[in-house]
Amino acid sequence: MWRSLLSLRQASQRTISTASRRPLENRVPEKQKLFQEDNGLPVYLKGGIMDGLLYRFTMGLTVFGKAHTETFML
Repeated sequence: MWRSLLSLRQASQRTISTASRRPLENRVPEKQKLFQEDNGLPVYLKGGIMDGLLYRFTMGLTVFGKAHTETFML
């Protein structure tokens, strides 16, 4: 019984294979160029379509929440 517990403990302590790690590409310079470009957009919209959608969704929730709160305050 102790042998099976010891072998289980040793197997659980082994690391998963690290031979297949891929080197990550450094994309920071690309992002810096994108965000430093002077194209008239505010920084919170320079990330693309998803930033625009998230901004509009947030503004919609804010307006809806404000209108909803004011109806209960009257």
